[in-house]
Amino acid sequence: MTGTVPVVALDRVTFRRGDTQILHGIDLTVRTGEHWALLGPNGAGKSTVLGFCGALTHPTTGTVHVLGERLGRVELQELRRHIGHVNPRHPLRSPLTVRDVVLTGATGTIELPLRWVPDRALVAEAEELIAEVGLAERVDARWPTLSQGERGRTLLARALLPRPRLLLLDEPSTGLDVAAREQLLTTVDDLARTRPEVATILVTHHLEELPSSTTHALLIARGRTVVSGDATEVITTAHVSAAFEHPIHVGRAEGRWSARAGRPPRGRTPAPMTA
Repeated sequence: MTGTVPVVALDRVTFRRGDTQILHGIDLTVRTGEHWALLGPNGAGKSTVLGFCGALTHPTTGTVHVLGERLGRVELQELRRHIGHVNPRHPLRSPLTVRDVVLTGATGTIELPLRWVPDRALVAEAEELIAEVGLAERVDARWPTLSQGERGRTLLARALLPRPRLLLLDEPSTGLDVAAREQLLTTVDDLARTRPEVATILVTHHLEELPSSTTHALLIARGRTVVSGDATEVITTAHVSAAFEHPIHVGRAEGRWSARAGRPPRGRTPAPMTA
């Protein structure tokens, strides 16, 4: 169930790195229980937008509110404790077990802090999450031995441990084969049922990687908004072709999207693009 409380609000946000203008006046409002897809070609500015949502980056101009707090006027470490972040490029170097990796979600660190000992309740909660993502039999497996799919689900459990109000998924299917991707997306889909109050934002440039629970989408190209709103109205042949500057036919079946190069089948005329 979606709500009316803004979890993320970007208002006319721009971002410049050196002499390069990366974003040009991006607006985005994400509310409780909504599940957003952030779509666009490589270099469109998706990761920069996600950095604002995760309280990791400040805009050059414009305002960013996350969980009701304005960036630049809030203690960032405390704010980040309420944001879950799944990044398949997790820079872990130690051979931690699945259990220990998930427990680092409570400390907000990559490694387990020295002399930190989690209490039994926290360990039990971590193990419940590990079972929820389908890794109960791998709870003592060590990070270097995990498949990419198992790592992705471990990181999802880690992100959920602090009970976040906002969950960010940064290209979570990177490096996964089809079976592992589908397992991960099924787990993400389940969140809409098990945690209906949590808002999610998923970044990708592959439509096949969108979970069926996606409710809204922001499509950007060259740092500008192409279109934003209800996912079924945004993710269309016309809009996606415009963003990627190439004719791409978008299909949808059983709640999942697909894309292939080329014009739509004869007889189907794409809707005109909206600003």
